[in-house]
Amino acid sequence: MSSNVVSISERRNADAATNPIKTLQTLVSDDMGLVNELILDRMQSPVALIPELAGHLISSGGKRLRPMLTLASAQLLGYQGKRHIGLATAVEFIHTATLLHDDVVDESNMRRGKKTANLIWGNQPTVLVGDFLFSRAFELMVESDSLRVLKILSSTSAIITEGEVLQLTTANDLTTPEEKYLEVITAKTAVLFAAACEVAGVVSEQGRKVEEALDAYGKYLGIAFQLVDDALDYSAKQATLGKEIGDDFREGKVTLPVILAYRRGTESERKFWKRTVERRRQEDGDLEEAIQIMTQHGTLNATVERARHYGAMAKDALAIFGDSPAKTALSDIVDFCIERAY
Repeated sequence: MSSNVVSISERRNADAATNPIKTLQTLVSDDMGLVNELILDRMQSPVALIPELAGHLISSGGKRLRPMLTLASAQLLGYQGKRHIGLATAVEFIHTATLLHDDVVDESNMRRGKKTANLIWGNQPTVLVGDFLFSRAFELMVESDSLRVLKILSSTSAIITEGEVLQLTTANDLTTPEEKYLEVITAKTAVLFAAACEVAGVVSEQGRKVEEALDAYGKYLGIAFQLVDDALDYSAKQATLGKEIGDDFREGKVTLPVILAYRRGTESERKFWKRTVERRRQEDGDLEEAIQIMTQHGTLNATVERARHYGAMAKDALAIFGDSPAKTALSDIVDFCIERAY
């Protein structure tokens, strides 16, 4: 059986699947140019290793989806100022810092198709440069002259760390409830999506109803995004995204596809999961068997279907806004995040 996450008769071709992200990039291209300039400026340091190591990840081809959400949300609201540029940069620095720290914690070797910073420079410099980027993010928050923005993004930074620690406590625990898993991915992924959108509402000064709608949109989009990511870890599609198949499996991460496979499995299959994930005793062919079990029980499809549910909620959150190219782009990006599974 194929290891693809889903098989659908109306499979989209590759060019069509990239259109929503390209549309979003075009929509915010002028502002994104300013963000990129600010990123390059603020990652500089007289300590040469800092921009070298930070630049390794920042220039490695990420789509910069989170800062683009800040820019598109500002455009959705017709914001005419410039404070969203610094905030989008802060969001990207927070994201990059968490990736550097994650790769150390996870002992990862590859990120976006390149060797990770920790593999090249070691754990200590990688963690410290991550801290440097967090500090730069806080400088940019302060420059926004908004205590509410500072509260949102500083709280988000704390919650992301809590999510990572919570994930460590659920590692290798096959009895992790789905609710606990959702709590983890909300904290480690969705809150930054939410904050990226909400801060645009704050600087636009259009009231709490608008801020709450943007927060909800970002949160549900972020949950959908991470659900698809966790399904993709067991998909051949990973190779096209510059990632290794089965990283979560090798690290013993208990994500939703594993939780559902363990819950739905036979006694012998549960013994397999206990050996490979709980006790981390893995052999050649175990990843392929894991994918076969997941395919048999439909857990990858089930994970993507849950992503569709949260994606629909994200789109519903945009209902209070009038029609505009920005609204269309933000709605379509939900589909893009989910269609990555195909």
